[in-house]
Amino acid sequence: MDSRNAISELICRSCMALDAKDFNAYLALCDANYHYAITAYSPEIRKDMTWLEHDKAGMQLLFGNLPKHNSDQSPLSRHVTVYTITPVDDAKEARVVSALQVFRTSLDGGATELFAVGTLHDTVSLADGEPKLLDRNVKLQTRMLGFGYHIPL
Repeated sequence: MDSRNAISELICRSCMALDAKDFNAYLALCDANYHYAITAYSPEIRKDMTWLEHDKAGMQLLFGNLPKHNSDQSPLSRHVTVYTITPVDDAKEARVVSALQVFRTSLDGGATELFAVGTLHDTVSLADGEPKLLDRNVKLQTRMLGFGYHIPL
């Protein structure tokens, strides 16, 4: 499989693992030096806001603590479209920009609604022959997510 296809598949697999709440599978797709953030631009304060930021160990701790939180259990479905893949650092890494739409299906009635829209800005490590997520910044356009969501987008 060529590297562009492998990178695209990595991005899709990361979304599928989060959809399935298979957090171990998600973390297995991440490099040891993984960094994750959710940001959104606020026109009111004219700045980027950081809503969540963790390294890989922090993500693992977050996932381990999820059962202790009172969370909305409605399933989320992430739909991703890879826009660009740009090799950098002598092709040892790639920068990837993807569109992200997240849908939520309510448990009481089964209605599905658009929950969040944004872009994924990923850095993928290609150093060991198998692509791994090195950095992900979820840049949201949506800024009203409601209460009870602790699962990364």
